[in-house]
Parts: sequence; C-alpha cells; structure tokens
Amino acid sequence: MIDAGTIRELYGYDRWANARIFETVRPLTPEQLARDLGSSYPSVRDTLVHVVGAEWLWLERWRGTSPKTVLGPADFPRADTLEARWREVEADQRVFLDGLTEERLASMVRYVNLQGQPWEYPLWRQMVHLVNHSSYHRGQVAAMLRQLGSRAVSTDFLVFHDEVASR
Repeated sequence: MIDAGTIRELYGYDRWANARIFETVRPLTPEQLARDLGSSYPSVRDTLVHVVGAEWLWLERWRGTSPKTVLGPADFPRADTLEARWREVEADQRVFLDGLTEERLASMVRYVNLQGQPWEYPLWRQMVHLVNHSSYHRGQVAAMLRQLGSRAVSTDFLVFHDEVASR
C-alpha cells in the first residue's frame, strides 16, 4: 500500500502536469483544439475532456456517488472553458487530499461504472490508477500538439520532482 504522503505527492505531480499541458494548449484556436488527429480520443480537446472528466468521475466515486454520465466535449469549445472546469475539479481534489488518512487509503471503495457494473478496489489503488490514466492521455496530447506544429512540454514525474517537489 502507498501512504498518504506519497499519494499527495503524486497528486501534486498530476496537478503540475495538467497545468503544463493547459499552458501549451491555451494558444490553440478552437479549430486546432477540436481537429480530428486520429487518436483514441480524436482531438486535443476530446482527450483533455476525457482527462478532466475522469478526474471528476473518480473523485465523485471516492466521495460516495457513482455518476452515470461523463463530461461532453461539445460543452468545451475553447481551452479556457475546459481549464476553468479542471480548476474546479482540482480544488475539490485538494480538499479530498487534505482529509486523506492511511485508514481511508486502505479502505475498499465500491462504485458502479458507466455500464452499470459494480466494482470495488482499495482507495489507494484507484488513486494511483487515476494519476497513471491522466499521464497516459497527457502523452497522447503531447503527440497531438506536435502534429499541430506546437511545442510539447515534458510532464515527466522526475522533471516535476526536480523543478517543484525537491524545493
């Protein structure tokens, strides 16, 4: 099991990496943001909506609810609208993390997925899964940014450690 301090560090990294991605996405036009680039989620926007939506969805599950829908890309025509939603999720995550204990991390969290199937895992495992999930999709966004002729930034955990966490 992972302790609460390590989870907080991972979520500090996740927030830092998301912020770096939004910095690089902010200058994109709405057309560039929504352009189908042939990835698992077609566009930069759709991929980031998936990331933000997943972070919201899992947080809701940890707070005891099982949402039946996810965020929709059409609700976010510009990067700033999606970034504003991400900031709300981030603030709620911080509150959740502030109250995190070792006991809570070890507890089983039950939820119903979007297909109506029940699941349960220890909270710590779900929390590690989410950071990994977001990292995977941020990598896809980096590739799409290169396809659009934009600069991609590093969001590696060790870069975070060198630039932020070790200070």
